[in-house]
Amino acid sequence: MVPEDRREGPGADERSAQLQAAGGVREGCDTLAAQTPCGHLQSRRARIHQQINKELRMRTGAENLYREGTTVPMIPLGLKETKELDWSTALKELISGHFGEDGASYETEIRELTNLRQAVRTPSRSESGLELLTAYYNQLCLLDARFVTPARSLGLLFQWYDSLTGVPVQQRALAFEKGSVLFNIGALHTQIGARQDRGCPTGTSRAAESFQRAAGAFKLLRQKFSRAPSPDMSPASLSMLEQLMAAQAQECVFEGLALPGPTAPRDCLAQLHLAQEAAQVAAQYELVHQALIQPPVCNYVPFPWTTLVHVKAKHFRSLAHYHAAVALCDSTSVEAEFLEQVFLGPLPPSEPRGLVLPQEYEERRKLGKAHLKRAILGQEEALRLHALGRALRRVDLLQAVLGQALQCSLTRYSELDLEDDFFEATEAPDIHPKTHRTLEVRAPSFSRVKVADIFHRLGPLSVFSAKNRWRLVGPVHVTRGEGGFGFTLRGDSPVLIAAVIPGGHAAAAGLQEGDYIVSVNGQPCKWWKHAEVVAQLKGVGDEGVSLQVVTLLPSAEQPSTGDRRPALRGLLRNQKECSWGTSVPVRASPRPLLGWGRKTKRDKTAGGLSPASQP
Repeated sequence: MVPEDRREGPGADERSAQLQAAGGVREGCDTLAAQTPCGHLQSRRARIHQQINKELRMRTGAENLYREGTTVPMIPLGLKETKELDWSTALKELISGHFGEDGASYETEIRELTNLRQAVRTPSRSESGLELLTAYYNQLCLLDARFVTPARSLGLLFQWYDSLTGVPVQQRALAFEKGSVLFNIGALHTQIGARQDRGCPTGTSRAAESFQRAAGAFKLLRQKFSRAPSPDMSPASLSMLEQLMAAQAQECVFEGLALPGPTAPRDCLAQLHLAQEAAQVAAQYELVHQALIQPPVCNYVPFPWTTLVHVKAKHFRSLAHYHAAVALCDSTSVEAEFLEQVFLGPLPPSEPRGLVLPQEYEERRKLGKAHLKRAILGQEEALRLHALGRALRRVDLLQAVLGQALQCSLTRYSELDLEDDFFEATEAPDIHPKTHRTLEVRAPSFSRVKVADIFHRLGPLSVFSAKNRWRLVGPVHVTRGEGGFGFTLRGDSPVLIAAVIPGGHAAAAGLQEGDYIVSVNGQPCKWWKHAEVVAQLKGVGDEGVSLQVVTLLPSAEQPSTGDRRPALRGLLRNQKECSWGTSVPVRASPRPLLGWGRKTKRDKTAGGLSPASQP
């Protein structure tokens, strides 16, 4: 849903602070939008009112959002809306069935995930809102790595409303949830960029950066989530949005250069630079306009967007001719080579020049008058297009900007007309587009927002994920001999039994190479480092130690009580390759992924690796 424009009043900060102090509101969430009305009757009335007006706000919200700007209006995107989601049943069943733990004991973690998702439905239009969305996206990556396999989803139905049409779209894939959150990250960047005060250099710089990051988010979304069922997340729409945000970032660059103005009335080079920058902005908006009028994008993009982009293309093309005319008319001398770069562009030396640029002052003034004529015609066309759009007619600021630009061109043209009334202006050439500040699309930086895995208690992702199958063995009692316990440890979180000495106490107890230690004397140690486990074992007396271990099973193997030694080399490789967002690439099995079994008698034969470090 496209959010309504909520202007913060003088008491907004106080009410937000009171709500956050009361608890239950996460930082980065729009507290005024998230608060619940008091009284059941009032809440019910508010919900009914929201349902009645939902579609109307969907259709009109996008048309009203671009009024945020302080100069020429920008086009920010509305956020996608979603319904509440119950994670509890699906996650509890998966934790109980696959991980073998009590799903009810994870109520706190599930509640934290639910509260986080609820908070991202109404993020504040600020950096804290972006951090909130990024934190939830990172948590979804952790959920994906732990609970989702290619053959098995969470079984939840994720529903999001299309940002452009308001149509609800449902899908059971967690990737759809991730893609929708990434879309909202890009949309929030556009809203932050549109809210900047572009009347100062700092504001234009921040706005340009916001639109660059928005373009990067839509580019990443187009590359990673190519089969989204929502129209606003289709490849054609995302490509158009990427171009639109890049054009708006380039417009901010032009505005930043135009703010100080020329250092002197006859500063020709500054005016020619502005002419090329304006031509660059116009060229990018022309590409965006072509993308907007092509199906299927034209079927669901708001018509005021198409009109505004067309108006901007005409407006900046006219500004390019205006600044070129000022440079030609007010300068007494200018380098011929620079004029060729502006009006002809870089051409190979062997290619003939079709246009001979004037070098004399009077000839340059005549060419400047021709550029003014093209500027006037373009600005009149922009005003005509502005008048055709019903939504644009209500934007007084845009009309004022277009009218002021036309008035400036008419004034300069009338000054030249007084000097040579009988002169017939020649046809002015196009301005070669060029920017002196190349903008790069910036992808979202997810690593800057550090998050802790909500389901940390389940264990490291390298082992304890839905992509793996394992068997829990133990408690196994191991006593200390003259040479120690008879096994070698390696790795961290969880610690791996890398080797078992044949005939030793560990082999007699049934431990085998490739087992992961998950409990020492009843203390869970899935996240312990190698040194912590060794220190705990060294502190054990003659009574021995009680260990619980797990063994990874091949994907095709069902839980059993037979020989279950996995390949040690593969286990060590999986430990090294694992990170917070990835898990061991083991093929998923369509059968139940975990079977619990307790051995009464274990095979006492083991490998013959010599210990490297024994506890």
